[in-house]
Amino acid sequence: MTTVPITRALLSVSDKTGVVDLARSLAAAGVELVSTGGTAAALRAAGLAVSDVAELTGFPEMMDGRVKTLHPRVHGALLGVRDDPAHAAAMEEHGIGAIDLVVVNLYPFTDTVARGADRETVIENIDIGGPSMLRSAAKNHAFVTVLTDPADYAGVLAGVASGGTSLDTRKRLAAKAFAATAAYDAAIASWFAFADQREMFPERQSIPVRRATSLRYGENPHQAAALYVPDFPGARGIAQAEQVQGKELSYNNLNDADAALELVAEFRDGPPTVVIVKHANPCGVASAEMLVEAYRNAFACDSVSAFGGIVAVNRALDGQAAEAIAGIFTEVVVAPEADADARAVFARKKNLRLLLTGALPDAARGGLMLRSIAGGVLFQSRDAAVFGDELRVVTKRAPTEQELADCRFAWTVAKHVKSNAIVYAKGGATAGIGAGQMNRLESARIAAWKAKDAADKAGWAEPRTVGSAVASDAFFPFADGLLAAAEAGATAVIQPGGSIRDDEVIAAADAAGLAMVFTGVRHFRH
Repeated sequence: MTTVPITRALLSVSDKTGVVDLARSLAAAGVELVSTGGTAAALRAAGLAVSDVAELTGFPEMMDGRVKTLHPRVHGALLGVRDDPAHAAAMEEHGIGAIDLVVVNLYPFTDTVARGADRETVIENIDIGGPSMLRSAAKNHAFVTVLTDPADYAGVLAGVASGGTSLDTRKRLAAKAFAATAAYDAAIASWFAFADQREMFPERQSIPVRRATSLRYGENPHQAAALYVPDFPGARGIAQAEQVQGKELSYNNLNDADAALELVAEFRDGPPTVVIVKHANPCGVASAEMLVEAYRNAFACDSVSAFGGIVAVNRALDGQAAEAIAGIFTEVVVAPEADADARAVFARKKNLRLLLTGALPDAARGGLMLRSIAGGVLFQSRDAAVFGDELRVVTKRAPTEQELADCRFAWTVAKHVKSNAIVYAKGGATAGIGAGQMNRLESARIAAWKAKDAADKAGWAEPRTVGSAVASDAFFPFADGLLAAAEAGATAVIQPGGSIRDDEVIAAADAAGLAMVFTGVRHFRH
């Protein structure tokens, strides 16, 4: 059938948004209303005539409401194929009246988990009857209309007013119902695996996500893209940021802004810090007493790459910092908050996107990361390693207090630079960054060259690499990369260690008068 009239509706919702208005309009169109528990009470309170499901089934709700709709007079009413003589005869024989519309949304499982409820309460918020009704109605969409989202109520009411719902509408709503039950079951499966059983990599992974928005295109204009967010409430990250102004965000904007936020979150409890990112790699990072000073120092590291970049800060943006950031073309600015002066500055730049995140995420949080490959998906735990007391001095000379501080700063930045990564830092600012090269020596040379280029542009007597600390995200397999850093003026080195040639590298550092510490932790980022 193409158009199916609605004469009887079953309503059973946890989220009662709009349900009274929906029911009132259905009743006005002559639709019989059947309902359960709290939904029935809400409709009666609004003065509507409603039959209880118990009247339909001949059984009362029982077992604390666990059993109320699991009955042939409900599911037969939903699953019966109306133009099949055998189905019609069975319905007639057993007194099963057809239900043409099902309005169901499910127990608030994810909200219950998010508020930290105990295990027993979480279990009781696993809906059984609701998903069963949705699946029955959606399977029989040739004859039954199914509603899971208040946003669809108006469209169905328009159909009722014009004589019934179309097959295309019922197909679309059926697909939405199956997606809702799939996401619901995925959330439950994830909770059992991760929260209840603490199993990071269960036999099957279920990732409950929903589309937040479609994007204009992906990395390139010929690629389609969309942003999805977790169904669990309480997620915090770039996907949940409030966009105050600016053009629509692109796939690349979101990817780069995420990289910037993840790095600046490392400095969540530190001094005012600014991160500038280009193509998911930091091109300048600095900490200072004021955000504007931090921005200038970060910008000085690579003023060429900063053009059209993404800026993230770890403090509420003020007008002075905003003026400096707006001095060149900037794609996106990410901040916990922005004061009125900063907002006024950015308001003059209509295309600049300002994203406010609220509190920054915890850099040491757990969680999973995933990446698709041909024929599969890779999962791994987040790189949540942070500094502890694991640093080990391996050279004859120990680093000075300032060198050690610069080592720590450089190492924190290197964690967020694509491998092979080399980062020079001095005085709480990056001096040069070498990213994504096929060998570590080239990364060291490129970072030093960029530092020299920055010094020449600024008219400095020497590049910032002179007297700097240098971080390597993985061990130096040979001494050549370390010696290149020494030639650039670095006086201290921080690296994981662990090479079969560690002794040669340590000897080269001693010969060059360098201080070097091993972290015992690698930070590859591909």
